[in-house]
Amino acid sequence: MFKKILIANRGEIAVRIIRACKELGIKTVAVYSKADSEALHKQLATETICIGEANSLDSYLNMERIISAAIATGCDAIHPGFGFLSENPTFARMVEKCGITFIGPNPEVMEKMGNKAQAIDSMIEAGVPIVPGSHKAVTKEEGKKIADEIGYPVLIKASMGGGGKGIRFVRRPDDFGFSYDEAKDEALKFFASDELYIEKYIDSPRHIEVQVMCDHFGNVIHLFERNCSLQRRNQKMLEEAPCQSISQELKDKLYQSAILACKHVGYDSVGTIEFLVDKDENYYFIEMNTRIQVEHSVTEAVTNIDIMKNMIKIAYGLKLPYKQEDIKLLGYAIECRINAEDMYNDFIPSPGKITFLHIPGGMGVRFDSAVYSGYTISPYYDSMIMKLIACGKTRLECIRKMRASLEELIIDGVKTTTEFHYVLLHHPTFILGNYDTKFIETFIKELNSNAKLIR
Repeated sequence: MFKKILIANRGEIAVRIIRACKELGIKTVAVYSKADSEALHKQLATETICIGEANSLDSYLNMERIISAAIATGCDAIHPGFGFLSENPTFARMVEKCGITFIGPNPEVMEKMGNKAQAIDSMIEAGVPIVPGSHKAVTKEEGKKIADEIGYPVLIKASMGGGGKGIRFVRRPDDFGFSYDEAKDEALKFFASDELYIEKYIDSPRHIEVQVMCDHFGNVIHLFERNCSLQRRNQKMLEEAPCQSISQELKDKLYQSAILACKHVGYDSVGTIEFLVDKDENYYFIEMNTRIQVEHSVTEAVTNIDIMKNMIKIAYGLKLPYKQEDIKLLGYAIECRINAEDMYNDFIPSPGKITFLHIPGGMGVRFDSAVYSGYTISPYYDSMIMKLIACGKTRLECIRKMRASLEELIIDGVKTTTEFHYVLLHHPTFILGNYDTKFIETFIKELNSNAKLIR
């Protein structure tokens, strides 16, 4: 097994990786920016090394400094977590050229599946259903022609995009040119690539994703599905597993397509295949996340499979210890992403010092975070500060357990989305489970209207 792993990340995911490494008997090196000098991952790691200023470009996105830190501390592997450099094939290749193992898929597959247009081409070859569209990067003129052919509304999306960036919704032909230019500028800013492709807009779909694990020996298994439809501005706010609002017949099709996709491209790590499902249960591949995901915890809760430790073992060259028939659903789980944001002020970030923190507990409750009482939330990074996961034998038991956990959670000093999640879990639409990607917009409008009445 690896002797020492450098964690090229920060926050909750860095802590998660360190904990997995401790269980496997692996030493860890935490890199940190000057803004993260009091970070928890720095305190938990075996060794630490500062790699630059607060700006991500000078620290967590600086490939040379991260690799130099790994070499200087004698690491034989680097785990990128999620975000930052986790899906950057250039970084993965640099790591391998330095004789260090990159804990993730091989760079060629990452590059193919990370580029949305190339990923779509691969899925067409594999026979996996895709959303109608250009299926490749197009110019403004080419995109306009395709949009006119498939019909409006359409989405303009960055080929190298993610996290809701570089996407524009176009309702009318007259809006296409302006929206294309906006998306192009944003894509270049966030992804250093201004390639765009066109996709038919699927009205009010569900966002369902299948967790997969693959090794270097061609073994591929799925860990069932997650419902990730509760999104605000393309950012997930709550996930649950399994999805109760789609048929078992459709679930089986999603599993088969996910496995087919992985085998077709030769995938060799943990990852996620994401689908859109329309009202008639037609489903379409939208992208593959070639990394560990934020919401992996909710799948771990319903399968009792440690995805993180398996990811590390796969990278070391070990075979998957499971066959598909070994994987069982053990109940239901919900994950709330608690952000340091002001829910009554358009969810603007709320950095600052946590003056008091009380963490809920009990059977079936999991708390993944890197914050603590006295911790100062930085304005430089993502506003997600913790994940609260509850699981139960039934979905209703799970909902009740999450409500109780949110009641018990106390975070003083900063504004958070705790109340948002608490009210959400009492909404009839959520309780019935029949929500889609449009529901959060409606819910927020209701929430703001009620807040005005109260005030």
